[in-house]
Amino acid sequence: MFRSVLVSLLGMAVIATGWAPAASSTPAPAAAAAPPPIAIPSAPQVDARSYILVDYQTNKVLAAKEATARMEPASLTKLMTAYIVFQELAVGKLKLEDMVMVSEHAWRSEGSRTFIELGKPVSVNDLILGMIVQSGNDATIALAERIAGTEDTFAQLMNSNAARLGMTGTHFENSSGLPSPEHYTTARDMSFLANAMIRDFPQYYKYYSIREFEHNGIKQQNRNGLLEKDPSVDGLKTGHTDSAGFCLVTSAHRDGMRLVSVVLGSGSMKARENASATLLGYGFSFYETKLVVKGATVLVTAHVWKAAKSPAQIGIQNDLYVTVARGQSDVKTAVDVQPKLIAPLSTDAAVGTLRVFAGGQPLATVPLHPLSAVTPGGWWRRLIDTIRLWFA
Repeated sequence: MFRSVLVSLLGMAVIATGWAPAASSTPAPAAAAAPPPIAIPSAPQVDARSYILVDYQTNKVLAAKEATARMEPASLTKLMTAYIVFQELAVGKLKLEDMVMVSEHAWRSEGSRTFIELGKPVSVNDLILGMIVQSGNDATIALAERIAGTEDTFAQLMNSNAARLGMTGTHFENSSGLPSPEHYTTARDMSFLANAMIRDFPQYYKYYSIREFEHNGIKQQNRNGLLEKDPSVDGLKTGHTDSAGFCLVTSAHRDGMRLVSVVLGSGSMKARENASATLLGYGFSFYETKLVVKGATVLVTAHVWKAAKSPAQIGIQNDLYVTVARGQSDVKTAVDVQPKLIAPLSTDAAVGTLRVFAGGQPLATVPLHPLSAVTPGGWWRRLIDTIRLWFA
């Protein structure tokens, strides 16, 4: 009896409001109608035991060789040391003008040097310059000790950050990159770290394009020769030991596209620069980055059951980029929303998917979310919609 009364009330409410649910999806583009994909030549072979080339915005791999093979990072290690230093600066635990006393352990370090002096204070800013521009092991260790007390403790911070960034093939034992049996990385992991450096600390990334630094009367040049040769190159770091070979992580930005290359185990300084330049040239010549949808753009509206206000505006949270063949113009999207959305819905709730196609091939699939939280309606709205859902 009670159900019949409710159904009758529902019928009157539907007639009075003229309610009908909103359309919730757009069809996928027809693959048969799409033009064939643009042919891209295979990546060039370069002098390196391992390498990778990625699009910074999309993390798409454009070229690779042994990218997950275990390799020695040499002074590329300092990218992680700098990442942690920048973390400390960003939260105010460290300041550029702070003075650091140089320990004997830092002063006696082997390899590349900034020539800081034992027992004399040096500013954090100068130590960063010495670590990045001159690749000074002494400056690097001094920073590690300032942050963590000892280099061994600092290595624990390095490994916890590596795990957080998805660097599953990496383990650090020291802050500078001196050879050690359990000190290793991969080209893929180094690309993750380079991307994180650029993304997380744009205010400090400028250090990587400084071409020379003088400390204690000794001027040294940045060892990344591509900074001089290619104006689009603005970082990142060189590395070399006898066992690791010559290594280079490079980033370049041209016409709205940023690429990151990692070259490990080249035969000479010139070879690593040529390898990186060749990979970057290949990527910029044959690929481009496209912004498909801006974050927070309304892509569709959808009816939400039991909501205080409906329909809801649906979109994606962040800007969506894709990497396509240069000249590819037929990038299309399709929106699919779940058929029955029920309040409450937070802005983190996944309510559908946005799919991206080009040349008839899928490029990306990302979740859709309400662009603002959807709150539940009053008891009457919830009751009416509960009954409607019996028949939906």
